Amino acid sequence: MKARPDAILRSEQAEYLDSLLPPRDPLRARMEDQARAESIPISDPELGHLLEILARGVGAGRILEIGTAIGYGTLCLARGAPEASVTSIDRDPEIQERARAFLTEGEVIERVELLTGEALDLIPQLAGPFDLVYLDGDKGSYRRSLDLALQKLRVGGLLIVDNLLWRGEVADPPAEGLSENARHVETFNVYFMIHPQLRAVVLPLGDGVGVAAKRVPLITDLGGPY
Repeated sequence: MKARPDAILRSEQAEYLDSLLPPRDPLRARMEDQARAESIPISDPELGHLLEILARGVGAGRILEIGTAIGYGTLCLARGAPEASVTSIDRDPEIQERARAFLTEGEVIERVELLTGEALDLIPQLAGPFDLVYLDGDKGSYRRSLDLALQKLRVGGLLIVDNLLWRGEVADPPAEGLSENARHVETFNVYFMIHPQLRAVVLPLGDGVGVAAKRVPLITDLGGPY
């Protein structure tokens, strides 16, 4: 979630766009309030809407999420693609149990598999292909998570990545220099945009969101390496 409404856009633009968002249902509103009160990193409301739109638009049957937190993004993805199964990974078992409670209340838990552990260990164990991958976990692991997840994403599938402007720091570094996460994100953004398997763009939505389509197969998609 972005640090403040005008972290990316000018305040008047941010306020106008926020005013256009439809009211959230009580469950999502309660999750947002809890995340705000406890400084839990979740997707911004506008990104939640985008997740629903893209999950539905791509006709997702299988979705992989890296970074469950309390399940806000998970809920949006599952609601957007009502026939899809969602596999969500997080290293924190306690927060995943909180996600389970919210997803149960949202009546999507039957289609969600919650995996606890390090994404870099768990992604290789998953059977692909997935139609959509949402990356919102540890920023220091973004590049390696992308490489592993791409092996599980079908050609034509979508990759969505959150926090690519990191509270506005990446484009407008503070006087004391970039934070550790901002440095990770800055390096990742270049890799993301020039990756030969992707057609990618970074949008000034929420805290900065990357959207990419896997346009050509990897050697592993073709049965290699030989």
